[in-house]
Amino acid sequence: MSRDDSVQAQLEFLADFTEKVVKASRTTEVDTETVDSGPYPEGTKTVHRLKITLRSVKPPVWRRIEVASDTTLGELSPMLEGVMGWDGGHLHAFDVDGTDYRPPDPDWDSADLDENKYRLGDVLPAVGAKVRWDYDFGDGWQHNVVVEAITRAESGLTYPLCITGKRACPPEDCGGRWGYAEILRALRDPNHPGREDRLAMVPPGFDPARFDLHQAQSALRAPRPLEGW
Repeated sequence: MSRDDSVQAQLEFLADFTEKVVKASRTTEVDTETVDSGPYPEGTKTVHRLKITLRSVKPPVWRRIEVASDTTLGELSPMLEGVMGWDGGHLHAFDVDGTDYRPPDPDWDSADLDENKYRLGDVLPAVGAKVRWDYDFGDGWQHNVVVEAITRAESGLTYPLCITGKRACPPEDCGGRWGYAEILRALRDPNHPGREDRLAMVPPGFDPARFDLHQAQSALRAPRPLEGW
């Protein structure tokens, strides 16, 4: 096969895959009873389809991604930071039914588990399994992470993948859900008291309704925290 034929074959494969994920993105919910989620033979490479929703923000801010099932929680956290739109400079933790997974800290005696020693497929082994992911303990951002499907990895694709999402991530250090609610009010109301101070917290051109799939995909694979944070 020539190089041009190989490139064309890859483009056709990606076009077919894009059509599939676009269909999957037309609703915010997945009928998990219709999804082939195994069990698979030992050694089969699988991926978790996750929906990440920022709690206590209206309208909802969410992302849908696919990530290798053998990803550790320590590897997953910067992916979540990137795809949601966080810079990644704050502390984070996972909470699974009251069990906390965090980065190890030799200076802190804690019963929390080391996130680098636990894999996604072990912690969330089934469709419908959930974890709460916390980011920035000061602003108190909490995210629901739900397993929508567990499927065979698609040959020819590189994971992780962002499939779709809705709305922009709140700005960093804006005061949590209450501060962000005030920012949204200030954006809508030119007479909002303190509008100038609120809008000083948002980047130029910020549009809370905007979601950029290509930007989210790039950020999903980019290192965190961002340089210069």
